[in-house]
Amino acid sequence: MKTTKFGVGASVTMGRTISESDVYLFGGITGDLGPHHINEEYARAHTYFGRRVVHGALLVGLASAASSLMGDRYDKGKWRGASYGYDHVRFVRPVFIGDTVTFTYTIRILDETDLKTYADVVAVNQHSETVFVATHIAKGVAKSAAGSAAKSAAKPAAGSPLVREAPVAVKAPKKTARK
Repeated sequence: MKTTKFGVGASVTMGRTISESDVYLFGGITGDLGPHHINEEYARAHTYFGRRVVHGALLVGLASAASSLMGDRYDKGKWRGASYGYDHVRFVRPVFIGDTVTFTYTIRILDETDLKTYADVVAVNQHSETVFVATHIAKGVAKSAAGSAAKSAAKPAAGSPLVREAPVAVKAPKKTARK
C-alpha cells in the first residue's frame, strides 16, 4: 500500500545479508573477479583486512534497490522518474561476506525548478557501523514529457544513436617510432 506523503523526510529502509553467492554472482556479471573479493586464501595472506571484501559497486546496486523502494511505498506523483546519478559515494568501512547491511534512503531536497530529488543514502552493518554513504539524485518526468518521450522513442530521429546509418570508414592512425 502506497503512502501519499512523499516529500522531504520521506524514508525507506532495507537490509540484506551479503552471501558468498552474492559476491561470486556480482563478480561474474561485472567481470570483477579480483582475488580480494573471491579468493579466501589470497585475501588471508595478502590483504590488509585478512579476508574477502564485498565489491563497492555491489553496495551501490543495493542503494539503487533502496531508491526503487521509494516508488513502491510512496505515491511520487510528478516526482516519478529515473535515477540521475550518485554523488559523494564513499565506502566508509569494508563490508565482508556474511555481513548484514541496512540501507536507509531519505529525501533531503525537492528541487521544484529542475524536478529533482536529492536523497541521503546511508548503510550500516550489523554492528551499527556506517559502511556506505552517498547522495542519490533522481529526476522526475512530467506526464506530458513522458508521453512525448515514449512517442519519440518509437520513431527515433535521424542522427540518433538508435538509427542505423551507413558505417563510416575510419583510417587507423599512422604508427610513429618511439624515441
